[in-house]
Amino acid sequence: MFKTALITGGNGNLGRLVAQHLEAIGTKVVSFDLPGSEGAHCEPRHAVVLGDMQDQSLLEDTLTAYKPDVVIHLASMLSGSSEANPQLAWEVNATSSIRLMRLCLDRNIGPFFFASTTATYGPDLASPVALNTPQWPENIYGATKVAVERMGVYLKLKQGFDFRCLRFPMVLSPSAPAGAMTAYPSHAIAAAARGDNFTMPVAPSTGMSTLYLNDVTRSIVEICSAQRAALTQHAYNLHSYVFTAQDLVEAIQSRFPDFTCSFTPGSPTDDLVLRWPDVFDDRAARADWGWEPHYDFDATVEALVQFAKSQS
Repeated sequence: MFKTALITGGNGNLGRLVAQHLEAIGTKVVSFDLPGSEGAHCEPRHAVVLGDMQDQSLLEDTLTAYKPDVVIHLASMLSGSSEANPQLAWEVNATSSIRLMRLCLDRNIGPFFFASTTATYGPDLASPVALNTPQWPENIYGATKVAVERMGVYLKLKQGFDFRCLRFPMVLSPSAPAGAMTAYPSHAIAAAARGDNFTMPVAPSTGMSTLYLNDVTRSIVEICSAQRAALTQHAYNLHSYVFTAQDLVEAIQSRFPDFTCSFTPGSPTDDLVLRWPDVFDDRAARADWGWEPHYDFDATVEALVQFAKSQS
């Protein structure tokens, strides 16, 4: 068990759930996030530090003051905002992440967990995607993630840094951001709970590799808690299930019979999701640290439905 954990992006949707998980097992959590994000907090924290990942002095002060024994680095610009401002995305996602790793290395802090993405592989790959598939992303978001992975592995091999990394596929979340391109399943279920129609931004047959948020949260805590000697890989792929937009509609209509929707084949979101693989090979994670998803497609839909009903 860790005494103190620093979570960057700790006031976000994923960060708050990871914090809850760690607090439940007795870990003190320090959340580092942007000013204005503190309104998301309704749970107690050991400390909340408000600032920008580009502020090296504040990061140094935070590490010195709280002396975490694990750092969970979730802070990142997302794919859409990264593509809109590639220079800032590189500074926030790559440069700031590498700076934080070096600060942790200097202070002998570890494990250091980095949240990466299966988007680092690039599109148009045959399924299942093997762990050692060459990574050639076509967007700046994926490029920044590859850069941090490479530097983390370099520091691990050359200086013994305890770098740990998971590559997540599409993640379904009850509180999905309104502008997230791949958040349409959550938005469709929320619309159904309100009695509204919905326009799927994809074709009926479009789908991709997916995880539910609670499995993501648990996987982060599990890999951070795993014995270092058991981890044979520098980074791991995760996968739970694949579903199509038509599967989603049928699952929603089984719970909300009056739900209707239309589809948008050929949209930017459809083009994006259609080019991503349906399955990522996660056998190494299962073998090394016992990874196993708890949520299949139906359990995910049910969780999203119950959340949507509680909000409507």
